[in-house]
Amino acid sequence: MTKNKLRVIPLGGASEVGRNMWVFEYEEDIVICDMGVMFPESEMMGVDLVLPDITYLRDKVANIRGILLTHGHEDHIGAVPWLIGDLGFPTVYGTTLTLGLLSNKLKEHRLTDKVATKVIAPGDKFQLGCFTIEPFHIAHSIPDSVGFGLTSPAGLALYITDWKLDHTPVDNWPTEIDRLVDFGRRNPIVLVTDCVRVESKGYTPSERVVGDAFDQIFATAPGRVIMATFASNISRVQMAINAAIDYGRKVVPVGRSMENNTSIARELGYLEVPDGTLIRAGDMKNLPDDQIAIVCTGSQGEPMAALSRMANRDHRQISIQRGDTVVISASPIPGNEVSVYKVIDNLYKLGANVIYGSDLPVHVSGHAAQEELKMLLNLVQPQYVIPFHGDYRHLARYKQLAEGMGFNGDNVLIAEGGSIMEFSQNYGKLVSRAPVGHVFVDGVSVGDIGGAVVRDRQMLSKDGILMVVVSVDLQTGNLVAGPDIVSRGFVSTRDSTDLIEGAKEAVRASFSESYVVPARAFSDGEETAEGNSPAVSSPAARKIKEVVGRFLYERTRRRPMVIPVVMEV
Repeated sequence: MTKNKLRVIPLGGASEVGRNMWVFEYEEDIVICDMGVMFPESEMMGVDLVLPDITYLRDKVANIRGILLTHGHEDHIGAVPWLIGDLGFPTVYGTTLTLGLLSNKLKEHRLTDKVATKVIAPGDKFQLGCFTIEPFHIAHSIPDSVGFGLTSPAGLALYITDWKLDHTPVDNWPTEIDRLVDFGRRNPIVLVTDCVRVESKGYTPSERVVGDAFDQIFATAPGRVIMATFASNISRVQMAINAAIDYGRKVVPVGRSMENNTSIARELGYLEVPDGTLIRAGDMKNLPDDQIAIVCTGSQGEPMAALSRMANRDHRQISIQRGDTVVISASPIPGNEVSVYKVIDNLYKLGANVIYGSDLPVHVSGHAAQEELKMLLNLVQPQYVIPFHGDYRHLARYKQLAEGMGFNGDNVLIAEGGSIMEFSQNYGKLVSRAPVGHVFVDGVSVGDIGGAVVRDRQMLSKDGILMVVVSVDLQTGNLVAGPDIVSRGFVSTRDSTDLIEGAKEAVRASFSESYVVPARAFSDGEETAEGNSPAVSSPAARKIKEVVGRFLYERTRRRPMVIPVVMEV
């Protein structure tokens, strides 16, 4: 590392939306900002979550001075329980609500006694190694959100993610513009900023707009109102509760994360709920439908979330009925559109009225639009800018926006995962790349599956699998028994007997054509990192794979995964 330079590295969150994790490094001191998850894209078969890749930090664990969390959304705190152990359990710093939401995750992972946390507040000033940390309040769709000023010997860096200039936020605490002005006077060397709404002109509407829409819905809904949103969107939950109270409805939180987050936020004073307002799902039978409001998870069409279960008629306690009004108070995350619209279709089939999209302003973004992004640049006047929390097109559009304001385009650095950038006074440069990939969570395992496994799953989902089982003489390599063929997801062996028999004959012919060196291994079909099972690496297995694959492609123009199982006798 170049001496006297601040090094800034995204291990996630650059050129993508989600899994935000940024490293700020000055010589022997490292501070991490955020540690979030990304929900899998449609082609990531069977993957539950995607984590940042911490390979860069593995030999620098002793240098980590702390983890700073900006707010309580999953894409900023969700990876902490999965990764903090590998980072040596550094202290986690966050606001009261953020740490409250994190505490439940730590409890689930049985890490409560291992992870040290420290509550911070806007206006604080504290030291982590050579870094002076200054949190300041920013408006977002969840209360208690902050940005950070990080001052090292190289200069002042600003980390401002997931923000907007909402002058009438639900928590009555707007973005601290005076602090931004003060930071601007201190000549910051770099600004790291959210840019996901750079394509949207004007200003992002205030969260209060959603409250007005809720008021209209609750006033006219003939039966139950079911509102789905992110469990961490505490401001949205507060507005739903306010509307329910105004129109004499009891509120039922549904979904494990919604119930937990509602309880934590209420306990910490971030949800104002009069006694007697919240009831359990089992108590709904004692009330008429027009006195019930349900607040639940499932706004992204997640298969196991509460709204999806209701739409599929397999929720244990709540069934959708004619006269229900369902409000989806979120916009689909890119890649989730199909799942969301499938849930909406099912809700309509069950007789519900569904309000979503542009029907009413039941959702507004928590991110800054073009005019707000311009204002931040004018207020802060950084020497260099790193836009993030957006796909590559968002970063490129942000650079165009900055250039349109007269900002030097060379001073807008477009980063990708692992980009290593260095800064000091009047100096900023992308110098190299750290090894960064996707780390998958599948069930309870982390990193056990990689790109090769995901590609295999994609192949299986596309063309299926064909298993060819043969017995071969140990001494001569001649075919003794078989082949037997098992098909899954390719063709039905019962309905495609000609094709299956043709494949068997092709295998027999390949053994009779020439002497085959006997196989020395067994196969259970499991692929190695190189894409071959032990048996596939033997001559007999390789011949079966080649012959059957060629035969099936000539007959069907499809390429199922062929798994040869060679048994020696």
